[in-house]
Amino acid sequence: MSEDPAERSHPHMPNAAMPGGPPQPLVRLLQEFTLEANRYVDSAGGRNDMHRTDLNALAVIMRHSAKDEVITPGTLRKELNLSSPATTALIDRLCNSGHVVRERQGQDRRQVQLRMTDKAYRDGSAMFLPLARHMGAAMTGFTPQELETVTRFMNAMIDATVRAGLEAAGKAPSSDTEN
Repeated sequence: MSEDPAERSHPHMPNAAMPGGPPQPLVRLLQEFTLEANRYVDSAGGRNDMHRTDLNALAVIMRHSAKDEVITPGTLRKELNLSSPATTALIDRLCNSGHVVRERQGQDRRQVQLRMTDKAYRDGSAMFLPLARHMGAAMTGFTPQELETVTRFMNAMIDATVRAGLEAAGKAPSSDTEN
Protein backbone atom coordinates (compact mmCIF):
# COMPACT_ATOMS: atom_id res chain seq x y z
CA MET A 1 0.00 0.00 0.00
CA SER A 2 1.29 3.47 -0.87
CA GLU A 3 2.20 5.90 1.91
CA ASP A 4 0.41 8.76 0.13
CA PRO A 5 -3.15 9.06 1.55
CA ALA A 6 -4.33 10.25 -1.86
CA GLU A 7 -3.31 6.88 -3.27
CA ARG A 8 -5.21 4.81 -0.70
CA SER A 9 -7.80 2.62 -2.33
CA HIS A 10 -11.03 1.01 -1.28
CA PRO A 11 -12.68 -1.85 -3.19
CA HIS A 12 -15.93 0.09 -3.62
CA MET A 13 -14.30 3.31 -4.85
CA PRO A 14 -12.72 3.12 -8.29
CA ASN A 15 -9.62 5.17 -9.02
CA ALA A 16 -11.22 7.08 -11.88
CA ALA A 17 -13.19 10.27 -11.39
CA MET A 18 -16.94 10.03 -10.97
CA PRO A 19 -18.81 11.15 -14.09
CA GLY A 20 -19.00 14.93 -13.82
CA GLY A 21 -17.50 14.78 -10.33
CA PRO A 22 -14.25 15.49 -8.56
CA PRO A 23 -11.17 13.31 -8.92
CA GLN A 24 -11.37 10.31 -6.61
CA PRO A 25 -8.04 10.96 -4.82
CA LEU A 26 -9.48 14.25 -3.47
CA VAL A 27 -12.71 12.57 -2.39
CA ARG A 28 -10.70 9.85 -0.67
CA LEU A 29 -8.61 12.49 1.12
CA LEU A 30 -11.78 14.12 2.42
CA GLN A 31 -13.06 10.73 3.57
CA GLU A 32 -9.72 10.01 5.24
CA PHE A 33 -9.79 13.41 6.97
CA THR A 34 -13.31 12.69 8.24
CA LEU A 35 -12.25 9.27 9.50
CA GLU A 36 -9.20 10.66 11.30
CA ALA A 37 -11.23 13.53 12.80
CA ASN A 38 -13.76 10.99 14.07
CA ARG A 39 -10.96 8.89 15.55
CA TYR A 40 -9.59 11.95 17.31
CA VAL A 41 -13.01 12.81 18.75
CA ASP A 42 -13.48 9.22 19.92
CA SER A 43 -10.02 9.19 21.56
CA ALA A 44 -10.35 12.61 23.19
CA GLY A 45 -13.89 11.90 24.35
CA GLY A 46 -13.03 8.43 25.59
CA ARG A 47 -10.20 9.75 27.73
CA ASN A 48 -12.74 12.12 29.31
CA ASP A 49 -15.58 9.57 29.66
CA MET A 50 -17.66 11.34 27.02
CA HIS A 51 -19.46 9.81 24.06
CA ARG A 52 -19.14 11.26 20.58
CA THR A 53 -22.80 12.28 20.83
CA ASP A 54 -21.97 14.24 24.01
CA LEU A 55 -19.25 16.15 22.17
CA ASN A 56 -21.50 16.71 19.16
CA ALA A 57 -24.18 18.09 21.48
CA LEU A 58 -21.71 20.49 23.06
CA ALA A 59 -20.62 21.63 19.59
CA VAL A 60 -24.26 22.31 18.64
CA ILE A 61 -24.87 24.23 21.87
CA MET A 62 -21.64 26.20 21.41
CA ARG A 63 -22.50 27.10 17.81
CA HIS A 64 -25.96 28.38 18.77
CA SER A 65 -24.59 30.19 21.82
CA ALA A 66 -22.00 31.97 19.68
CA LYS A 67 -24.90 33.37 17.62
CA ASP A 68 -26.86 34.32 20.77
CA GLU A 69 -29.51 31.77 19.83
CA VAL A 70 -31.53 29.84 22.36
CA ILE A 71 -30.87 26.11 22.36
CA THR A 72 -33.60 23.81 23.60
CA PRO A 73 -33.77 20.04 23.95
CA GLY A 74 -35.95 20.03 20.82
CA THR A 75 -33.30 21.88 18.83
CA LEU A 76 -30.66 19.44 20.04
CA ARG A 77 -32.89 16.45 19.22
CA LYS A 78 -33.48 17.71 15.69
CA GLU A 79 -29.86 18.65 14.92
CA LEU A 80 -28.47 15.37 16.25
CA ASN A 81 -31.32 13.29 14.83
CA LEU A 82 -32.11 11.67 18.18
CA SER A 83 -35.30 10.31 19.69
CA SER A 84 -36.83 12.19 22.62
CA PRO A 85 -35.70 9.56 25.16
CA ALA A 86 -32.16 9.57 23.73
CA THR A 87 -32.09 13.37 23.91
CA THR A 88 -33.20 13.30 27.54
CA ALA A 89 -30.52 10.72 28.39
CA LEU A 90 -27.91 12.84 26.58
CA ILE A 91 -28.88 16.01 28.43
CA ASP A 92 -28.94 14.13 31.73
CA ARG A 93 -25.38 12.89 31.09
CA LEU A 94 -24.19 16.39 30.21
CA CYS A 95 -25.85 17.87 33.30
CA ASN A 96 -24.51 15.13 35.56
CA SER A 97 -20.98 15.65 34.22
CA GLY A 98 -21.25 19.39 34.90
CA HIS A 99 -21.04 20.42 31.23
CA VAL A 100 -24.59 21.71 30.71
CA VAL A 101 -27.30 23.28 32.83
CA ARG A 102 -31.02 23.42 32.17
CA GLU A 103 -32.52 26.86 32.61
CA ARG A 104 -35.99 28.32 32.38
CA GLN A 105 -35.88 31.94 31.30
CA GLY A 106 -38.12 34.54 29.74
CA GLN A 107 -41.90 34.75 29.68
CA ASP A 108 -42.56 31.08 28.95
CA ARG A 109 -41.01 29.31 31.95
CA ARG A 110 -42.12 25.96 30.52
CA GLN A 111 -39.42 26.08 27.86
CA VAL A 112 -36.14 24.53 28.97
CA GLN A 113 -33.01 26.13 27.58
CA LEU A 114 -29.58 24.55 27.61
CA ARG A 115 -26.40 26.38 28.47
CA MET A 116 -22.82 25.16 28.55
CA THR A 117 -20.93 25.66 31.78
CA ASP A 118 -17.45 27.07 32.27
CA LYS A 119 -16.36 23.47 32.97
CA ALA A 120 -17.53 22.46 29.48
CA TYR A 121 -15.47 25.21 27.89
CA ARG A 122 -12.40 24.29 29.98
CA ASP A 123 -12.74 20.56 29.29
CA GLY A 124 -13.39 21.15 25.59
CA SER A 125 -10.36 23.40 25.29
CA ALA A 126 -8.17 20.80 26.98
CA MET A 127 -9.53 17.96 24.80
CA PHE A 128 -9.08 19.80 21.52
CA LEU A 129 -5.88 21.73 22.26
CA PRO A 130 -3.62 19.02 20.76
CA LEU A 131 -5.69 18.98 17.56
CA ALA A 132 -5.72 22.78 17.32
CA ARG A 133 -1.96 22.90 17.95
CA HIS A 134 -1.16 20.33 15.25
CA MET A 135 -3.58 21.83 12.74
CA GLY A 136 -2.23 25.32 13.42
CA ALA A 137 1.32 24.11 12.82
CA ALA A 138 0.24 22.40 9.58
CA MET A 139 -1.41 25.63 8.36
CA THR A 140 1.80 27.63 8.70
CA GLY A 141 3.06 25.96 5.53
CA PHE A 142 0.39 27.70 3.44
CA THR A 143 0.08 31.26 2.19
CA PRO A 144 -2.91 33.39 3.22
CA GLN A 145 -4.21 33.08 -0.36
CA GLU A 146 -3.93 29.29 -0.25
CA LEU A 147 -5.74 29.20 3.10
CA GLU A 148 -8.48 31.43 1.67
CA THR A 149 -8.94 28.98 -1.22
CA VAL A 150 -8.98 26.01 1.14
CA THR A 151 -11.50 27.81 3.37
CA ARG A 152 -13.82 28.37 0.41
CA PHE A 153 -13.33 24.74 -0.62
CA MET A 154 -14.09 23.38 2.86
CA ASN A 155 -17.21 25.57 3.18
CA ALA A 156 -18.38 24.23 -0.18
CA MET A 157 -17.70 20.65 0.98
CA ILE A 158 -19.64 21.22 4.20
CA ASP A 159 -22.58 22.64 2.23
CA ALA A 160 -22.44 19.71 -0.21
CA THR A 161 -22.37 17.23 2.67
CA VAL A 162 -25.39 18.90 4.31
CA ARG A 163 -27.29 18.76 1.01
CA ALA A 164 -26.33 15.11 0.50
CA GLY A 165 -27.47 14.29 4.03
CA LEU A 166 -30.83 15.94 3.43
CA GLU A 167 -31.16 14.07 0.16
CA ALA A 168 -30.23 10.75 1.79
CA ALA A 169 -32.88 11.39 4.46
CA GLY A 170 -35.47 12.12 1.75
CA LYS A 171 -35.76 15.75 2.84
CA ALA A 172 -34.37 17.52 -0.23
CA PRO A 173 -34.40 17.19 -4.00
CA SER A 174 -31.55 15.43 -5.76
CA SER A 175 -28.48 17.55 -6.50
CA ASP A 176 -28.66 16.34 -10.10
CA THR A 177 -30.86 19.36 -10.82
CA GLU A 178 -28.53 21.85 -9.05
CA ASN A 179 -25.65 23.72 -10.62
